[in-house]
Formats: sequence, C-alpha cells, structure tokens
Amino acid sequence: MQVLVLYYSKGGNTRRLAELIAEGVGSVPGVTPVLKTTAEVTKDDFVGSAGIIAGSPVYFGVMAADLKRVLDEFVGVRKKMEDKVGAAFATSGDATGGKETTMFSIIQCFMIYGMIVVGDPMDATGHYGVACVGAPDDRAADNARKLGRRVAGLCAKLG
Repeated sequence: MQVLVLYYSKGGNTRRLAELIAEGVGSVPGVTPVLKTTAEVTKDDFVGSAGIIAGSPVYFGVMAADLKRVLDEFVGVRKKMEDKVGAAFATSGDATGGKETTMFSIIQCFMIYGMIVVGDPMDATGHYGVACVGAPDDRAADNARKLGRRVAGLCAKLG
C-alpha cells in the first residue's frame, strides 16, 4: 500500500517538510511513501495511493498555482478517490503568513474529491496539518513525521 506525499516547492523548505512526512509514512509497516513534486505526479499516482498528503508554500493565503493545477487537471479521477485519506501541510515566510488558509485550500479540494480528511495528531498540534516558517525546525520535523505516521496508519486500518 502506498501513500503519496505531493508537494510544490520553490525554495526547498516545502520539499524538506515533505521528505520528513514521507519518513513518517515509511515508519508504518506495509505502507510505502511515494514522494512526488507537482511536475512529476501522475493520475496513476493518485489512484494507486491509499492516501495523499499534499503541501505547498503559502501564496497569497492559498496553495501554489502548480498544486492547484494538478488538482484541477486530475478531477477526472475524482470518483476513484472517494474514501482515501487526505492531509495537508504548508510552509511560509512569516509567522502570520497564511499557513492555515493554505492548508484549508488543499483540504477543500480533498473534500470535493470525496476523501477522508485528517489533521495532524493530538500529540503534534492537533490542528489542520503540519506547518512551519522557513525551514522545518526540530519540532516541525517531529510533527511532520507524526502526520505521516497518522495518515499511513489510517490507510492501513482502512485498507
């Protein structure tokens, strides 16, 4: 079983957060992380995944246009995504930079895809997903792994 960790990253911070989330996914027995950028991902990656954890830097309080492009272009597989697990993550350049609204823009798409949306676990922040300002620090890295484990664990239970 696989979980797709999908991201757009311009400066590398979102890529690093995605890698940490993928580590968490890979820590669950029987679940394999598939780490893809928005330029690499295919519809088969979506359909073949039990869950998707998608992330973006903040762009005007929402996800980057390239992540939105993927979600728009893949709408044809929407009915095949129902009941898969979805989660979001974000990075920003400022503490009040719109991370939560960016995660909500991703979550909103996943809900329209019919996915089961989860936030990060209570032993992380217990909120909408994982986010950080700039590069992930130790706390964000720990929370990223926890989000990956949570989604992978739920996929394994549902699978």
